[in-house]
This record gives sequence, structure tokens and C-alpha cells, in this order.
Amino acid sequence: MHPVTLALELAVHDPRGIAVASRVGPTRIELCTALALGGLTPSTGLVDAAVAARGAGGPAVHVLIRPRSGGFDYDQHERAVLLADCRAAAAHGADGVVVGLTRTGPDGAPELDLDGVAEVVAAVPGLEVTVHRVLDTLRSPAEAVAALRGTGVRRVLTSGGAPRAVDGLATLRDVVAAAGGEIEVMAGGGVRPEFVAALSAVGVHAVHASASRDGADVLDLGLGSSPESTRHATTDEDLARHLMAAVRAAR
Repeated sequence: MHPVTLALELAVHDPRGIAVASRVGPTRIELCTALALGGLTPSTGLVDAAVAARGAGGPAVHVLIRPRSGGFDYDQHERAVLLADCRAAAAHGADGVVVGLTRTGPDGAPELDLDGVAEVVAAVPGLEVTVHRVLDTLRSPAEAVAALRGTGVRRVLTSGGAPRAVDGLATLRDVVAAAGGEIEVMAGGGVRPEFVAALSAVGVHAVHASASRDGADVLDLGLGSSPESTRHATTDEDLARHLMAAVRAAR
């Protein structure tokens, strides 16, 4: 079992976020782009920037690999892109990748694609693999986590099936039990500093947050998008610092 010392993972999607994380000091970042869409695969240029920041004392770099918005049932072409992006992240110096894949089960409901997860683990030997909140789209996050034991997956990210992790405490407790000490459990989804103590109390190993705020720049290309959907969110350093303080206090 990995030592239980509460960690903070900060989700960032631009150079400002990388710089803020370097100053605030989370254990790692989840690097992505398009946070407003739930996060998509970042460019290799952004990966290089994060890896360079790590080399200068910044946090570990875990790269979200998600080839498109929407659900996680990928066809063979999308899966090929996903695996290629995993290998590219490894080649550019990432410490880990963050993925999630589903397939349609016998009853028509989505289930975790364990074969796809195994392909990812095999594609990035030596890197940590995290299975993300795809778990919260399934009937039982705890059962899915139990099925991941022995696959080489290092950690999972889940809100306990609730819109906010603080509302999914009972399921998060079940997920921790299902992980059996073999897989780290990270709580994410609407995490704020005042929720960290309650999340820590159910035994999670880490909390995950974007600490984001809307920026002032809005792009209107006349495509019918609302102003809020085209506003660029950025990392709020004050909020990130409060999250870091709450994590330290809960250790």
C-alpha cells in the first residue's frame, strides 16, 4: 500500500496555470486543455512547458489524454489517437497519463473498458496511470475500482458519483475500501478548501481541483455560443493557495 499523505492535484490548462502551480506547490498537476469541456489532450508544446517547470522545481506532470469531448466509448481510430498521445506524453517527459475508456455492456449500459486501460498501461511503461471521472458515469464506481486492482493503474479520480465530491462521501468511502490499498483514490468534483477535511476523513489519498476563475476575455464568432461558454477560465492563485493550506492542515 502506498503511504497515505494527503496530496493536492491541481488541474491546469494554460501557461498561467503551470506558473501558478509552480509557486503554490501541489504534488502534481493534471495538464489538459479546454477545461470548460471537461478537459482535452493538451499540445506537446504545453507538455514541454510543464515539464520544464517541473525541472525548475515545479510539480509532477500528469497529462490528460482525451481525444474529444463527449463520452468515453471510443472507436478504433480514436483509440489509436489516444494511445499515440499517451506515448507522446511519455516521450516528452510526463510523469503520468490520465485516461478513461468505456464500452457498452451486455445490458446496454456503459462499463469500464478494462482492455483499453490495459493497452494504456502497456503503452507507457514506467509512468503512473490514473483512471479519471469516467468512473462517475458508471453504475458503481466502487465495483469499477475493484476491477482495476492488479491492472497496473496507480490511482483513480472520482466524485463518488455525485456532482460534487463532498456530496459523494459514502460512495467515496466504498471506493477506498474497494481499492484495497492497491490503488490510490483521489476525490475530485467541485472541491473547495472548506470541503477538504471531510474528504480526507473518508480515507482518500488526494484531492483534485482546478481552482479556476473566469477570465475577462470573451470571443464571439457568431456561432450561437453564450458569452460564458467562450470565456477563458484561468487558475486563481489565491484559491489554489487556500486549497494547498487546507490539504496541509488535513494531513
